[in-house]
Parts: sequence; structure tokens; C-alpha cells
Amino acid sequence: MTKSANIVDVTYAQTGASVHTDELGMREMQQRVFAKRDAQHLLIKAPPASGKSRALMFVALDKLYNQGRKKVIVAVPERSIGASFSSTKLTSHGFFADWEIKPEHNLTTPGSSAGKVDKFLDFLNGPDATLVCTHATLRFAFERLAPDAFNGTVLAIDEFHHVSADTESSRLGALLRDVMAGSDVHIVAMTGSYFRGDSVPVLSPEDEAQFTPVAFNYYDQLNGYAHLKSLGIGHHFYQGRYTEAIDEVLDLDKKTILHIPNVNSGESTKDKIEEVGFIIDTIGDVIDTEPDTGIIRIRRKDNGQVLRVADLVDDADQKKRADTLHYLATVASKDRDAADIIIALGMAKEGFDWPFAEHALTVGYRASLTEIIQIIGRVTRDSPGKPHAQFTNLIAEPDATQGEVKLSVNNMLKAITASLLMEQVLAQNFNFKTKRGNDDVPEPGTIKIHGFKEPSTQRVKQIVETDLNDLKANILQDDAFARAAAGNLDPQMTNKVLIPKIIRERYPDLDDGQVEELRQQVIVDSVIKNGEVREVGDKRFVKMAEKFVNIDDININLIDSVNPFQRAFEVMSKSVTPSVLRIISDSIAATRVEISEEEALALFPKIQQWFKVNGRKPDRRSEDLTEKRYAEVLVFLQRLKQQRLAEKKQAAQAGELS
Repeated sequence: MTKSANIVDVTYAQTGASVHTDELGMREMQQRVFAKRDAQHLLIKAPPASGKSRALMFVALDKLYNQGRKKVIVAVPERSIGASFSSTKLTSHGFFADWEIKPEHNLTTPGSSAGKVDKFLDFLNGPDATLVCTHATLRFAFERLAPDAFNGTVLAIDEFHHVSADTESSRLGALLRDVMAGSDVHIVAMTGSYFRGDSVPVLSPEDEAQFTPVAFNYYDQLNGYAHLKSLGIGHHFYQGRYTEAIDEVLDLDKKTILHIPNVNSGESTKDKIEEVGFIIDTIGDVIDTEPDTGIIRIRRKDNGQVLRVADLVDDADQKKRADTLHYLATVASKDRDAADIIIALGMAKEGFDWPFAEHALTVGYRASLTEIIQIIGRVTRDSPGKPHAQFTNLIAEPDATQGEVKLSVNNMLKAITASLLMEQVLAQNFNFKTKRGNDDVPEPGTIKIHGFKEPSTQRVKQIVETDLNDLKANILQDDAFARAAAGNLDPQMTNKVLIPKIIRERYPDLDDGQVEELRQQVIVDSVIKNGEVREVGDKRFVKMAEKFVNIDDININLIDSVNPFQRAFEVMSKSVTPSVLRIISDSIAATRVEISEEEALALFPKIQQWFKVNGRKPDRRSEDLTEKRYAEVLVFLQRLKQQRLAEKKQAAQAGELS
């Protein structure tokens, strides 16, 4: 029997701060960006719906009117996002100028990207100041231009995570580097998700150092809404085909975006059109399809209500799909009753604006954290009548009778760890400081910890301020870490061996002291955000390892004794049958994390303590995972000792011979 489980349940204060506008018509995030408008290279990290496109308009117009820039080029990853940068009356809200895009300078209309290059070049040589194009058009144009052709321009790149520091695989990344080196270009880079789907960073450390970052986190955004009160992120596990389980999670009373699986994934039936047919049958009986909009009208089986469904999967009739997209962008984005369910495959993710969407139902594991964050972002827009937003991932349970057990288990683990990362991203941020002596002076938003090592260098401070979630993404996506966390390995081994190893791989320029400072920051931040903070009178308590601890009493050793991500796997264990849990455990055990000398030496004091308590050596055949691991470590250390003695003997013999 399948069960649903929310790993993330967050409630917000509805302060209205993030949607309130000042006398210039700017929201809170836009004010932060505008304060940095003089920077030559701006990097804006802010969640979907925070107003990045309008923030760019404010900055770009200031650069045109007050900073001597002559032209602004806005590049978006796909044509549908171009509408976000269409002409906008800013003066009616208090700003000093309006954002205007002439029709001939909107290059996100239908037609090939390469065919737009001549219009791009005409714009550079003409009198007008603003243009919108796709990333592809920008790349094609650059092939016919020298870098200094961008002198005097502002180049704004939307959805900046499409850039990659690997210039061999990313032409956009290579273009950016060449333009930065060969012109006086001003750059405004914008992204709602700074994670790429692969392990390649967006920018090299040297290039990123040239940018002035402006970060506006998800907590600031969602806590400052007027209507949305809570957000849930969870999973629903199923057996067999997903089309037979879809009715268990498809809430027909919720405005829903349903993403079916990629045809190459294990969850797909390999017939996307037939899958949409199954979903429609689950909803009810088709009445008709509107010829002008492509909207399918369906009468619900349960109560007879008529629902309006948009099918963005069927791409056989391109005109019909274009009509549906136009209807969603122009009518459904403003009229709550214009659409009820959108069924999509590769669309309705990045930059898609349907503010009434309440439920993102996604079938199958998504390998890209960026894709997950973009999908969640479709339902986290503030809208009247929407107190709760929900992301549900419908995932297949591993089946021992099928050959892809290992892949299925890995997909489950990575789906869980993606949710863990989102919990970290969505939670309130705290500052952490070292607690000294009887320092009881409270500081708002600050937690003081005995034994905590604060960042001692500007480099570590910069990583903590702007890169911590990216680092957590590296940790949570690491195969060894996922297996260790799910396999109930000793928390100190996870915290003190695996995490420092990942930090060193990501930041090879850090010395051991800096690695330790960053390690402590990751662990402390994760434990606090994964815990539950409660205020009782004038005291604050945080829940760690199922116990509430007075925040004034916590120390780094206590925090290191907690696996900061274990709770999510406990949620998963309660959401699947015992037989499925056994399959998961067996799969993890079969790919056990290899023992390193560093891990073995770190665990040896604990093994000695275990021996004192139990009066015997740990047994490799034990069903207790910790005891079994301790036994494996002892065997490893014995072999290592024998190896070292043999090497020492060989060295001595070599010395005698010489």
C-alpha cells in the first residue's frame, strides 16, 4: 500500500513585506538590487516570483540614464520567458522612466534563433536602447562579433544557471568570459536557482569574484507574502504503473500543474499521449476541446463539475499548442477560472507564470535540483485564495523482482535528499557565533554556540554568505553521503569525514583550518534548520535527535553527534512497507561506502568505548549496522597495521643493503 509523506512543512508569517512596494514601485528584493546598481557586474540570486525581471528594468534604466550606458540586451533561455521583459509602465508607480521594447526589438517571437541575428546586429548599430532575445540568438550573434562590440552595453542574462564554467561544453559560458575580458560591458546575471543539473559550477571562482552578489532567500520571499501561509514538500510512493496511482494524489479541487515523466525514464510507459489519456480518464469525461484555446473541458466523475485542462504534452499540432500557451499566458494568468489543470512534460517549468497554481505534482525522480526548484517555484507565487502550496513527487517503489533495483533505490534516496535541500533553502536563516563565558546578551537572528569556530577569512565568509546552499547541494548529491546518511552510519563519521572530504573537493584552495570552519557552519546550519526551534518564555529550545535542547546550552560536540539529515530517511522508512525498506537497506549494504584511513582513525576511539561497554569486539555478522561497521573498521585497521609493518621491514632491509 502506498502512502504520502511530507518531509517539509513550513508555515510563514504573512508579513506582506516582500510584496509591499515603496514610493518608486519597488518590492523589498528590488530595493536591495537597486542599492547595488552602480556595480559593473551584478549577480542576483532570488527565488521565482520575487520580481527579478522588474529589478533588471530598474537597474538597466538607471544605467542608461545615469551611468552612461548606451544599450541594454536582455537574453532569456526560451521564447516564452521573453514576455516577462515586455514594455512596462514604471512611471505610474513612481519610477522616473518606463521600460520600453519596440516590437522589432523583441526577438523572442516565433522563428529560428539564427535568423534573428541580422536584427540583433541592426540593433547594435541603430539608435534604440533596449532589446530582448534568446540565449541562442545571443550566441549566434556573438559568432559574428568581436567582444568589443559590447562596449557601452548592459548585458542581462536571465536564468543564469544555464551558464557553465566549463567553456568547452557551454558556449554561453565562453561568450560571457570573452565579453568580460574584451569589453567594458556591464552584466546583470539573474537566477532563481543557482544549482546546475551537473557538478560543473556556474562560474569559476576567479570570474565570480568579479561579481557583486545580491541574495534574497526563499524564506524572506515567502515569509513576506500576503496570502500564501504554508508550503509542503513530500513524496508518494507507488507500485506498478503511475497511471494507476495518479488518482491517489491528484486533488481535483486544487489548481494543479502535473508533470509526467520523461519518455526515457523508468516511470514512463513510453507512450506520452496514452499517459495523458489515462490522466484525463481519471478526471472524468471529455465534453469538448475549445478550437481557439485548445483547452479540454472535462466533466468530473465525482461531482459533475466541469474542469478546464491544458494539454502541453501533445506537440503534434504546433499551432494548437501555441494557442494554448498564448491563452495560459494572457488569460489564465489573470483569471482564476480560466484553467484548472495543466498537464506538461518539458514545459511549464522555468519562467512559467500561473499565479493560481497550488499543487505541483511531478511523476518520477528529477536528477536536476534546478528543475525541482523551478517546478516548486511555479506554485510559490502569492495569490488571493491560495493559503497553501504543495509539491508532491510521485515515485516508484523498488521492486526486488525487477532488474533496476539499485537505480530505483538511488532515485528514491536522491529525491529525499533534494527535499532535504529544499528544507534548508526554505528555512529561516540564522547567524552563528562563538559563545564565550557567560555571554547571555541576545542578538536577534543570532545563535551562539560553545566551541564554534567563526569564519576567520574573507573567503570563508563569502562562501557562507552566498554559497552555503550550493555547498549543501554538493553534499546531498554525493553518492557516498546519501548511502551513509540512509545507512545509519555513525554521525561523527558523516560529519567529520565525509563532509570535509566533499568540502575539500569543491574548494581545493581552502586550508585545513578553513575547511573545519566551513564544516562547522554546514553542520550547525543544517542541524538548526532541520530541527524545530521553539520559544518558551524568554528561552529558546531546538529539537535535535528527538530531544529539545536549550539553545543556550548547545555546543559543537553535541551538534556533531547528530546526523543533520537523518529525519528525512526516518520519514521515508515510515512511508514504505517493511519489505520495500528491506530492499532499500540491502541495496545500500551492497554498495557500502568504502573505508578510508581517515574514517577508520576517526572511529577508533568510539570502537574502544564500544568494547568497554559491551565487553567484546564488534561482530561483522551483527544485524546492527553500527556494530557491523565497527567490526569492518577493526579489520581494516589490522590490515593497515600489518601493511605498515611490512613496509617498515622492507625499508629497513633496503637500508641494510645500501
